[in-house]
Amino acid sequence: MSGRPDPTDPAPPRPADGAQPDLTDLTALPDLASRAFGGGVVAANDEFFAAADNLVDPLPPTFSPRTFAAKGQVYDGWETRRRREPGSDHAIVRLGLPGVVRLLVVDTSFFTGNYPPFAAVDGCAVDGYPGPDELAGARWVPLLDRSPLAGDSRNVFPVDVPHHVTHVRLTIFPDGGVARLRVHGDVVPDPRLLPDVLDLAATEHGGRVQACSDRFYGAPQNLLAPGPARVMGEGWETARRRDDGNDWVLVRLGVPGVAQFVDLDTSHFKGNAPGRATLRAADERHGDLADPATWFPLLPETRLRPDTRHRFPVDAPRAATHVRLDIFPDGGMARLRVTGRIDAAGRDALVARWLRTRPPTAGPGGG
Repeated sequence: MSGRPDPTDPAPPRPADGAQPDLTDLTALPDLASRAFGGGVVAANDEFFAAADNLVDPLPPTFSPRTFAAKGQVYDGWETRRRREPGSDHAIVRLGLPGVVRLLVVDTSFFTGNYPPFAAVDGCAVDGYPGPDELAGARWVPLLDRSPLAGDSRNVFPVDVPHHVTHVRLTIFPDGGVARLRVHGDVVPDPRLLPDVLDLAATEHGGRVQACSDRFYGAPQNLLAPGPARVMGEGWETARRRDDGNDWVLVRLGVPGVAQFVDLDTSHFKGNAPGRATLRAADERHGDLADPATWFPLLPETRLRPDTRHRFPVDAPRAATHVRLDIFPDGGMARLRVTGRIDAAGRDALVARWLRTRPPTAGPGGG
């Protein structure tokens, strides 16, 4: 469209306080262990002071001083009793999304005199829904060797292991408290469990934001999160524009396919919803994303209503690997859904990736 930016234009200049983030930051990758994606704690050897379930809470940890229960100060995290014999404590987490781990965050926020001085993390890939007994006999691969921790800190560790995992085991030496465990990585969905028609852009299917113009008030990856947004803060929102440009987000689909319906959801955005939007797509298997001719429309420029879940049919379906959402001129969106059918080449690629990243020691689990 004349006067509109090309699909791969760089982000327009923004005010200094709304500077574009570095989306190569590994913390922008989804937290595979988060309860928001279905992660959970399968087992822990000790939870005397605070439950291990807190490790996968998607919300930041909090602390209320002088809040005491029967076992002492209440902590928002996992805390074990003081050891009086040699050994270590551990908790096993079932990932909500299987994937290749790229970054671990062992968050000891608010644990000062009671944090563990060292921690290690291992991973395994087990099919099905194994319980503690099956996992005890699994083949575990080191993701993080025993490493020092600081108290009341986000301890960040890059990971360079090429295999996908379904579970991680956090071991602390010798005891103490950890507020959160974040397991950031690349989602590798099990192709055997995917239907032919699904949300091609969803994080749980490997969808990922590759770039965006602005993320001043909310992360663009929120657009691809499961379920409806509960509040405005669970969406993507940009700063107010004071120029003649517009904001946009570029999404790599988790699974290549042919879009049939698109959902543009402005729920909770009332005085700050975009006025209009377009959605375009491209297939990088048959063209260069930097070439505007590679892109084709899924949704022409369309008026949006505030606080509304919009669904639109795609009139001319074509296979794609990427979509770009442009909003005019700025504002907030709760969710973006691209419902469609996986194409044959896309499914073959998904199977190949699953097999390529599968650990050689992977095995079946209990049903």
